[in-house]
Amino acid sequence: MEPLLYVLAIMGCGDDSGACQQARVEPARYTSIVACQEAMPAALRRNTDLEFPVISATCQRTSDQMVDARPPAARSGG
Repeated sequence: MEPLLYVLAIMGCGDDSGACQQARVEPARYTSIVACQEAMPAALRRNTDLEFPVISATCQRTSDQMVDARPPAARSGG
């Protein structure tokens, strides 16, 4: 089983903090949700140049596993 990793996504939102969309993902990977959350204040300060009324951040679970995008028939060699 692969270890879980977290990325810190920077979100741009409307005035009411609604209709948020992912604007950036910080390059660092975190091994725990706590470490990711602790990095949020500094990440938000680094991303104040975004053109949104409200900037927020969220930690998202990810992994470095690769995905096979070939059709199922191509995976089995047939």
